[in-house]
Amino acid sequence: MSNPARVVEGWLAWRYLANRQREGFISAITIFSLIGVALGVATLIVVLSVMGGFREELIGRIIGMNGHVVIAAKQGMLDAKPELLEKLRSAPGVKNVRLTLERQSLISANGQTRGAVLRGVRLEDLMSREIVTRNIVTGELGAFNTRRGVVMGEKLRQSLNLRAGDTLTVVTHKLNETGSIAPRYSDYQVLASFLSRRFEFDSAFVFIPLQMLQDDLEYEHGIVSSIDLELKDPADAPKVAAGLRAALGRDDLRVSEWQTLNARFMGALQVERVMMFIILSLIVLVAALNVIASFTMLVRMKRGNIAILRTMGAERGTIVRAFFMAAAGVGLAGTAIGAALGLYVCDSMPAIGRWLGSMTSPGAGAAEVDFVTSMPVRVEPLEVISIVAVAIVLSLAAAAYPAWRSARVEPVEGLRHE
Repeated sequence: MSNPARVVEGWLAWRYLANRQREGFISAITIFSLIGVALGVATLIVVLSVMGGFREELIGRIIGMNGHVVIAAKQGMLDAKPELLEKLRSAPGVKNVRLTLERQSLISANGQTRGAVLRGVRLEDLMSREIVTRNIVTGELGAFNTRRGVVMGEKLRQSLNLRAGDTLTVVTHKLNETGSIAPRYSDYQVLASFLSRRFEFDSAFVFIPLQMLQDDLEYEHGIVSSIDLELKDPADAPKVAAGLRAALGRDDLRVSEWQTLNARFMGALQVERVMMFIILSLIVLVAALNVIASFTMLVRMKRGNIAILRTMGAERGTIVRAFFMAAAGVGLAGTAIGAALGLYVCDSMPAIGRWLGSMTSPGAGAAEVDFVTSMPVRVEPLEVISIVAVAIVLSLAAAAYPAWRSARVEPVEGLRHE
């Protein structure tokens, strides 16, 4: 096709988009269709980016207290021998190896008793947990492992009305020689408290120096509940876990990764993500249907013009391409505007979150409210490309039908109604 023909087709496409008195209603529908496509694309980008941000925050808090890969004994406790720890440290992708001794217990102080999860950890393992070290509310971690003290969740500390330096009693159980179960009491000092903004952690977790808990529970110093591995890339957890199973070759050990341990939660997030994409894509689809309707009516109203162009020697392809360019231009312009608007809103989301935070009144549960109003955003380039691609495909598909209808207009029939 020659350049003059392209210029003519582009000029015709622009003329069909221009607002004229007779076609004012159609032009209004076209404008609303453009706005619909733009809002649909922007909504998809913003919603999926915010959902991605919340997903990243939730996963970070889940695996922040646990390892990316967890190794435990299938029965009983695990003996963390030096040669086993050395093998784990030398495994590809492993960043930290943490020892954990976990036990259910009761915490008593000031006449109050609460259930708690005791976690015996080494000082270096506690310091490597950023979800704890970055969220210290009261006290400090400097005395951990040097004094008989604990680091506990802020909600649990508040429920027991404790302050840093106060003493609490940890109640566990032991099995007597006669086979009966008797309580075991141990006193600890409150060193610090943390606020992870996840209720099950803040209201139940208590960290105790590993050797002190082993001594209280009458375990040898090598006995732990599990070995938690922190990886350089959490996404490599399934591959690393499979490699460890083959490398260790021990049937008495269970090697699990965080995606399997939280399979239901991860599955629910993925299903929600896919369904939101499908549902919000309907906004773009409805806007594309409006493009079809408005340009189909435009073809009917321009039958006389099309007939005149045909009698002057214009080919069918010229008419088809002109209407296709006009209809596709609406969808493509709406897609571009929507993508720019969605990315701008994502960039402004922290300010929007602060505004929402100022609208909520402080008080009980403010930490959980802060988690929602912080509006975490994670823009995935692949998702943005997918959204733009879907919008472009729908826009081009919507442009095809009016263009095909324009090619069916015969000059004689078109002029008969003029």
